[in-house]
Parts: sequence; C-alpha cells; structure tokens
Amino acid sequence: MKKNLIRLVSAVLAGSVCMGLSACGEPGNGGGDTEKSGIKVGLICLHDENSTYDLNFLNAMDEAKKQLGLSDDQVIIKKNIPESNDCKEAAADLADRGCNIIFADSFGHEPYLLEAAESNPDVQFCHATGTMAHTEKKANFHNAFASIYQGRYLAGIAAGLKLNEMIDDGKIKPEEAVMGYVGAYTYAEVISGYTSFYLGAKSVCPSTTMKVQFTGSWYDETAEKEAATTLLSKDCVLISQHADSMGAPTACENAGVPNVSYNGSTKDACPNTFIVSSRIDWAPYYVYAIQCVLDGKDIGYDWTGDLAAGSVKLTEVNEQAAAPGTQAAIDEAAAKLKSGEIHVFDTANFTVGGKVLESYLADVDTDPEYQPDTEAIKDGYFHESEFRSAPYFDVQIDGIEQLNTMF
Repeated sequence: MKKNLIRLVSAVLAGSVCMGLSACGEPGNGGGDTEKSGIKVGLICLHDENSTYDLNFLNAMDEAKKQLGLSDDQVIIKKNIPESNDCKEAAADLADRGCNIIFADSFGHEPYLLEAAESNPDVQFCHATGTMAHTEKKANFHNAFASIYQGRYLAGIAAGLKLNEMIDDGKIKPEEAVMGYVGAYTYAEVISGYTSFYLGAKSVCPSTTMKVQFTGSWYDETAEKEAATTLLSKDCVLISQHADSMGAPTACENAGVPNVSYNGSTKDACPNTFIVSSRIDWAPYYVYAIQCVLDGKDIGYDWTGDLAAGSVKLTEVNEQAAAPGTQAAIDEAAAKLKSGEIHVFDTANFTVGGKVLESYLADVDTDPEYQPDTEAIKDGYFHESEFRSAPYFDVQIDGIEQLNTMF
C-alpha cells in the first residue's frame, strides 16, 4: 500500500468482511462482454524494475498475461509515474489508447486515478493499496490489497529461528536478540507489517525485541542504507524492512548481518545474509479483474487476497544464511494460518502498556478527521484486513521501539 499523502489508516467497507480471494462490498460494474482479442490493459507504476515493489507488479502482470493468453501489444505499461497529476494524465492517455482496464500500483496515485475514472466512465480503474473505492462507490473504480501480514509473520519465524541459532552458538545472549526494521512511513501499512514480522519472530524467540527507523520515503537507497546502518550501530543483530531499494540488504551484506527482505529475493546480491522474503503476488487480482471485464461481470469495490489464495507468498529460503529447519517451520505455521488455527494478531501474544488489548477502535471508514470507528478485536484477535483490504492495524505494542516517526 503505497505512497505519500497522509497516513494509511482510513477508509472502507463498513459492515463487510474481506477474506480469502474475495471481492468485498457492493460490486462495481465490470462492463459489457469484451472479446479477448480486443481487450487492452494498462498498468501505471511509480518506479521501474529497479524498485523491488514495482518489479513485483511488473512480474505479476507478465504472469497474468500468460494465464489469460494476452499478447504483448495488449498490455501497455507506464513506468516512473509520480503521485501527482502525472498519474491522471498517464491514465487518460491509456484510456485514449484503448485500454479497457487500467491498474495503478502506488497509494498516492489514488486521487488522480479516481479523477481519471470520473472522466472515463467506460473504462475500469483498479488501484492497489487504496481506501476510497467503497465510499465513492463508482461503478468503474476499485481497490485491492492482500493479507501480507501473514507472509511477514512467516518471514518473522525465519528471523526468530536465526536469532535462536545465534544464541545457541554463543554469538549473542538472549537479551541481545534485538532486530532492526527499516520502515518507509509511520502508516498503518508499515506498522501492521513490522508488528506481524515481530510477532512471528517472537513466537519462536521469546526474548526478541525490535527497533524501527523510518526513512520518509518508499524508495531511497541512500536513506534506507543509512537507516540500516543506524540500526546496526544500536546493536541490532538482524535487519528487515518495508522499503523498496537494495539499501538495507546491501548494508547487511557489507556488515555480515542477517537480513529478511521484502518483495523478492536478494540472494544473488546478498548470498551470505539474505534469509527469505515475503511478497504480494498480484497476478490473482489481475486475472480476476481482467476476467471480469472479459465476462462482463462486476468487479468488487474492495478485494483481498491471502495466503490460501496464493496472493501472499514467500521466496525460497536461502539455506546458506537461514537456520536449520527454517523451511519446515514456515510450512507448519503456514498450514495453521490457512486453517485458522493461529491468527497473526492474537491478543494473547502481545501487550500494550503491559496489558492485554481487549478492545480497539480502528479507523476503517473514510472520514475527514480519521476518527476510529470500527471495533477490530473479537474472538481474541485483531481482525486485520477483514473490514477493508488496506491495513488498519496501527497499534504500538510492547517490545517494539520507534526511533523516529515519518508521516
């Protein structure tokens, strides 16, 4: 879920539940039947292949194209489109070039993509990570995200096992199992991500704590490397991140410190320190939305994919850096997440101010003041990404220290 604007803690889907590979809320209009040979798809990316975030979207589009049997000339991609009126202009150009459906990948693209949707009612616009579709209820404007917190939890287990190995080998003491986390912004998306990562690590290494350094940018290699270096100077012995460059992984490789990356493997560049990476696979959503247009079916206003649906994935574990038994532990926990036997944000597994969190009003529905509006805790766990696709977990739990903030 991406980009500047204000913190991502608002909007969507009051009273509905998004679970699995689902389109939630009242449906938007998928349009009339479209012949496969005549369909054109547009994709707007904030950056290009150099950003692990955008590369993930680009790879997913290639996979969707294969699954749907689309030719190269049926997909038009615009890269390095800022979160500004440039996005609206790019969307308008794609519509003029005959695109029936247009995707955008960055959070800050949303208001400009919405304007383009209003000007092009016969074209479907699908925005990843956004929050406005369910309140706007426009037939041709849609949001999507995935339960990536599940993947981060599993990646956290890999991190916790590595910490245990370091403790067992006498490299650190249990109280020195301090992780560092490079975050882009102090938004719910990032907080949800690093908290789920921490809880995964803590589930196997109970003594672990974590420090978070924010950069104020989703993609700034220098800032991300500096943030990782800062965390290393504060005795962090393992680093993860929610940022899109090679800055943090490179800093870890140079320092010989284990790293859990995001949005793809960094094994080739960091063979000695890369352990595993979680990512969202956007191909299921692309296929779903494009097929809706082909079939003349409705596209849901708000879609959520999860681990069971194949929308949340982990890379292959790097055995050179990971602790023995990591893959087996991930597989076991993944099966329990899919079955519902375990929940990432089980309130029995964390405290806030030394107390178990029994109630929490989350800011789920869009309003100008960003007021909390929805009870998110029931049945003993925080129901993340179930009342809307975009994350709204912004709880500051014990064991995690924010070294700075960036909104």
